[in-house]
Amino acid sequence: QVHLVESGGGLVQAGGSLRLSCAGSGRTFINVDTMGWHRQGPGTERELVAAITRDGRVTYADSVKGRFTISRDNAKNTVYLQMNKLKPEDTAVYYCNGRVTTTAWEYDYWGQGTQVTVSS
Repeated sequence: QVHLVESGGGLVQAGGSLRLSCAGSGRTFINVDTMGWHRQGPGTERELVAAITRDGRVTYADSVKGRFTISRDNAKNTVYLQMNKLKPEDTAVYYCNGRVTTTAWEYDYWGQGTQVTVSS
């Protein structure tokens, strides 16, 4: 079992910054390779924001490139999302994701989500 707990959301003005954290735990957490952040805004589908593999390869959505930075501390089983130059359109619930990948299947674990609200 894998548990993911997010923290760091809140209300910020446009142009401001927030840092999200996601701590992973559980006896099978060692099997999680890719960790990432997804978001779901009002009336929209959940979308990938950024992801990072255990060996540090990163992926970003085009909408956040140059503004957001994902990082990971494997010793602490924690992934971070530094969000700078926030825009009102970044308002969403942000979900931490941990993916287990094998040759035969993939499985996603999710956190409970943390609200990020950017006021104009």
